[in-house]
Amino acid sequence: MDADEIERLFTRGDGQYFCARWGRPIVPVVFGVEDATLRVVKGALEAVVALAGHRMAETDPELGANLMLFFLRDWDDLRHVPGLDRMIPDLWELLDRLQAADANQYRIFRFDAGGAVKACFVFLRMDAHLSAVPAETLALSQAVQSILVWSDRAFVGRSPLGLVGDAVILRPEIAGVIRAAYDRAMPDVAQDASHALRLAARVGGIN
Repeated sequence: MDADEIERLFTRGDGQYFCARWGRPIVPVVFGVEDATLRVVKGALEAVVALAGHRMAETDPELGANLMLFFLRDWDDLRHVPGLDRMIPDLWELLDRLQAADANQYRIFRFDAGGAVKACFVFLRMDAHLSAVPAETLALSQAVQSILVWSDRAFVGRSPLGLVGDAVILRPEIAGVIRAAYDRAMPDVAQDASHALRLAARVGGIN
């Protein structure tokens, strides 16, 4: 993957370049799934975190859990989650917009004072489309999209995942970008496209 391709992964629809990684160990909690699916989701998260060379933990001293994944049938279900409106400002207005758009997923990141990711909320409304996606594929996709703040257009038209035989895997070039972004010499947050050049240099070294 060259610098231009990497730059597009982090350039938002408004033209702003923005890439951020987690600055603390990830502590996931998953709501709305059975135990078998829970194991699949946590396994995918563990695999992607290990790929990045980052860490997971049992608890976050500030938040308890800092990566929250909600599997739900209707956006209104979130109106009944105790305390969620205190963690997500303007939650009711957001839910109205998601319902009006007939959206089936949404992701919100929160950042610390230095700009690193400190929390992520993932909402998946299991409509007919998402319900048809195998649990392993859905879990891996969400893990990839939660490990970094990508562009809102990064995976429009092309998934970060691919097929090898019948197995779903993370595309090697995306795996390389994740590893490069978590290189110790790289910053937690970048808003200049020159960052993509530094990622490309490291992806080339990794490959």
